[in-house]
Amino acid sequence: MNFSSEQPKIIVVGSSSIDLVLETEKLPLPNETVLAVNSDSYFGGKGANQAVGTSRLGASVYFIGCVGMDPLGQQIMRNLVSENVNVGFVHETDQEATGTAYVTTCNGNAAIVVVPAANKYLNKSHIDEADKYFHSSDLVLVQLEVSMEVVEYAVQKAKRYGKKVGLYASPAMRVRDEVLASVDFIVAKSSELYIIFGEERREEVLTKYFNKVFVRDDTNSTIYFDGTEMKYYRNDKDKTVYKMGMGDAFTSGFAIALCHGNTIEDCVKFGNEVSSRVSGGKGSQTGLPRISDFLS
Repeated sequence: MNFSSEQPKIIVVGSSSIDLVLETEKLPLPNETVLAVNSDSYFGGKGANQAVGTSRLGASVYFIGCVGMDPLGQQIMRNLVSENVNVGFVHETDQEATGTAYVTTCNGNAAIVVVPAANKYLNKSHIDEADKYFHSSDLVLVQLEVSMEVVEYAVQKAKRYGKKVGLYASPAMRVRDEVLASVDFIVAKSSELYIIFGEERREEVLTKYFNKVFVRDDTNSTIYFDGTEMKYYRNDKDKTVYKMGMGDAFTSGFAIALCHGNTIEDCVKFGNEVSSRVSGGKGSQTGLPRISDFLS
């Protein structure tokens, strides 16, 4: 993994939330009540996670999102500022409260319900307000916790300026072929490919989008097709099952490595390494590593 002397400039368009995490001894079945052994709240939202993740890895980051005009929104704004993320394009709405997520977790498995709330009010005009920063950016990251209209508009604007675009296709939904063709890399969960790409087998998806689609499973492993063969990477030291934020961490690491001109193979390896470190801390952002962790 090589780091150039240039600081990557990244725009992240996406969601932010406060995550309420309940730790239980088992995940409840329908109509079943269980007791939580612990509860806590953390900063989250796939967009904010990637903004913090790329900022900690040395990028100059602008976050475009929307929060409510409430204490939770202010907490998110202060946290992003403390993480050196530019919040000049984080908008406040009085139409909804700040987004939240309710997470029940047990032995590394999680059931998650996201309430988009203010995130739904991010719109195309907010993207246009950041136009000059799209023009000067190196890469734009998007996810699917804001409206598809906003995602598609951000992708179109970035490609109009000839910028790289990364899509973390989560939470899974059908993505138009034009968007899939436009973006430079796509991160997806292995269990959700049929939702994103339609009725296609994993091998068909990877072959069609070689060196472009990176499929993640529940054990911090990544598979892709390099045009010749299937490549499979997993951190041998990592025995942790999937945790919240690991997909965002992988996307952040992959994006940073790509901005520094590394090979696809090294981008995947670095993404896996960044993702594995998230499992060391609770919440989606707590365990995200810093660039200094890799330079010492």
